Amino acid sequence: MGVSIEDIKKLKELSGIGLTDAKTALVEAGGDFDKALEVLRKKGVTKAEKKGDREAREGLIDSYVHGGRIGVIVEVNCETDFVARTDGFKSFAHEIALQIASMSPIYVSEADIPAEELERVRNESKERVIAEGKPSAMIDKIVEGQVKKHFAEKVLMQQEYIKNDKQTVADFVKENIAKTGENLIVRQFKRIELGVND
Repeated sequence: MGVSIEDIKKLKELSGIGLTDAKTALVEAGGDFDKALEVLRKKGVTKAEKKGDREAREGLIDSYVHGGRIGVIVEVNCETDFVARTDGFKSFAHEIALQIASMSPIYVSEADIPAEELERVRNESKERVIAEGKPSAMIDKIVEGQVKKHFAEKVLMQQEYIKNDKQTVADFVKENIAKTGENLIVRQFKRIELGVND
């Protein structure tokens, strides 16, 4: 099956790979653009995970103000100053700021949730599940599911990415790691909303 040059260029642009690799991926996917992108994303995620241990101390601080009512400042790190100065990295940092403004997370990752807060939510959930009379063999599994669900919207990396509901923010970060070839980290953020104290 033939593949169009437009699709090859589009896949190259989205994935950050070469034209030949883009064409190969499309041919393997039988010309199905979404399927080719998904295959590349999975390969990219594998490469991205290998880069996850590398030191990332360069980067930039980006800010976004929405309508004078919501403001976000975010620190995003990469490995080199060269990548930090690229338009792609600046765009990535700005997308993260938009996500934070829109979805108001509290934590960057699960590791940032205070142990006492995690324990409080877990205990409340356990009391509720026991009161509902669930089988004792199922309680721990149900509680863990409820705790995960409770924090899913509060943890930036677990949130659904606002521009692609088939991805989490963590997936979006991994996709950009694959594009840049460097480890990328959202280090910290602050979100301010007019008239709201946290």
